[in-house]
Amino acid sequence: MEKLTREEALGRIQGSSLKGHLYGVTYSNLVELFGEPTFPEPSGDDKVQVQWVIEHEGDIFTIYDWKTYSRRETIEELTEWNIGAKVYAGDFTTVVETKLTEINKA
Repeated sequence: MEKLTREEALGRIQGSSLKGHLYGVTYSNLVELFGEPTFPEPSGDDKVQVQWVIEHEGDIFTIYDWKTYSRRETIEELTEWNIGAKVYAGDFTTVVETKLTEINKA
């Protein structure tokens, strides 16, 4: 798994859609695993406050909040994240959940 830069991500996320969720995961958990978000600022319509773009086994996945309309809520309170992709995201979700569990045990 590798987080993409803004420049790498821009042309590769168009056409992705909701494929799954992460539950019980905080913003801090995601920062610890992936670093700062690929897109740390709100989308133009304010529906997404932050977004990570990750390449995993040749496919592109996004992890993002949805319609909190509040950066503070996203960073301080949110524990349910959306996973977007153009492909099935079950394997990616499992890998992320496993890595987060390993981090929490350490």
